[in-house]
Amino acid sequence: MVVDELNRVSFWTVFLASVVVFFVFCIARYGIEHRKIRALGAYAPSANKLPLGFDLIYNAVRASIHNRMPEWWLEIFSRGGYSSCYTIEINLVGQRVIATADPENIKAILATQFTDYGKGKPFHDDWEDFLGDGIFTTDGAQWHDSRQLLRPQFIKDRVSDLKVFEKHVEKLMSLINGNGEEVDISALFSLDNTTDFLLGQSVGSLDNPQVEFAEAFSEVQRVKILALRAGPFGRFIPQRRYRAALKSINSFVNPYIDHVLCLSPSELDQKIESDEDYTFLRALASFTRNRKVIRDQIVAVLLAGRDTIAVTLSWLFHELSSYPDVVSQLRQEILSRVGPSSPPTYTDLKNMPYLQHTISETLRLYPPIPFNVRNALHDTTLPRGGGSDGLSPIGVPKDTPIMYATFTMQRRADLLFDPTSHPPPPNTSTSSPEDPLPDVLTFSPSRWEHWTPKPWTYIPFNGGPRICIGQQFALTEVGYTVVRMLQRFDRVERYWENQGEQMEQPVLKTDIVLTPGKGVRVGFWERGEKGEEKGGEGSEINSTR
Repeated sequence: MVVDELNRVSFWTVFLASVVVFFVFCIARYGIEHRKIRALGAYAPSANKLPLGFDLIYNAVRASIHNRMPEWWLEIFSRGGYSSCYTIEINLVGQRVIATADPENIKAILATQFTDYGKGKPFHDDWEDFLGDGIFTTDGAQWHDSRQLLRPQFIKDRVSDLKVFEKHVEKLMSLINGNGEEVDISALFSLDNTTDFLLGQSVGSLDNPQVEFAEAFSEVQRVKILALRAGPFGRFIPQRRYRAALKSINSFVNPYIDHVLCLSPSELDQKIESDEDYTFLRALASFTRNRKVIRDQIVAVLLAGRDTIAVTLSWLFHELSSYPDVVSQLRQEILSRVGPSSPPTYTDLKNMPYLQHTISETLRLYPPIPFNVRNALHDTTLPRGGGSDGLSPIGVPKDTPIMYATFTMQRRADLLFDPTSHPPPPNTSTSSPEDPLPDVLTFSPSRWEHWTPKPWTYIPFNGGPRICIGQQFALTEVGYTVVRMLQRFDRVERYWENQGEQMEQPVLKTDIVLTPGKGVRVGFWERGEKGEEKGGEGSEINSTR
């Protein structure tokens, strides 16, 4: 009898009933979450225009495909009104997400409320097949163990050994002829240095730009980020190339792990005590014989070491190609310190202030990780951004994702031009005393001579307990490469307009790291032994820039 009654129920009746049940469930869940948020604090301004944020998902995917994510996020923050401390929230098919570019909130996430926020289980599950249980995907004791495992590999004695950098810089410069010929310099900053330091053998991507491992590394990031930006629709993003790329990465790394695990503990100890035989992988294997732990940590450090260094160098030379006066001042400092041919020492690099200012300014405008995410590990708050005035704490229930925008924060004019914290320095040539510094979007290393960013407004390497342990390694490699290149080349010429393109604003591609979406097309000019530039008449091309 019951079966007969069910047979008479139409499909549309069942469908409508299911919809009603779903909406009742959503309303009930919203009510529970609403009471929890109100008990904890307040709401931030909402960026939603359509229910459930379908417009946001569509526009985020579209912005990702067209390399417009920084502009998209700036538009999203503007919806909340900048009086809200650059903190807004969005609803994505029932999931509340908070986004912030406010230094006080970021300080809370990374430092003062460190135990309240972490990667969380959702982040770990999303990235486990690529990054495993490495330092970037774990929290608590597991994260602490990873950090303790990696920290000894980045002590000063290792970072200051510059021999590994020299042979790869020589290879890099051998691919540049020095007569102004156009080259995409971003394509030449490669995995070679990082794989040599980690594994004891270069991947050889400068000899073979199409090397499978390098391509696979980029493809995995591209597909995963696109899927995450699609929210609940990310499951429909094709995964075939993603899985193939993962297989390539594991096929590359596993033989190195197999080889190092064949060494006995005494053989490992002997090799890591020798400067010539030391590698990151061997040092790691001396602490653990667990191949999954080794694999996950190697892939994590490959990701950090390869991409952050490569993109910083790419953006630095992108800017140098527009500012010949900066190139000239850099070369003057370099030549006066180490001369035209001697490799710099670690001490030399640290004692070149204009070089350090140039790197700092590059990292201010182009932080390697432009957007990052944390999850609330339990019910908590953010210090401000809630309420009508934006000054009340925001209620943050457990498992709420928090996106913090380093890129947006470091380009905020209101944080850069703070007269209460940074009065105009004496004898500063500016158009007005109220505007002592160059425009916030202007590349100006000299601003660092009389300006120091307020705490938590400049965090290119993150901050707090999870600050990047490879920071000094990255800064040293960047500085060394710049010095060696500018010892040889005295001018960097841009070729952006040569193909009829208007590229005054660079294309900002954001997968995990911030990369130049159309490369960095430049030419390098070298001086001859008698001080005459190679290239003849072409040497005057850039003289007016």
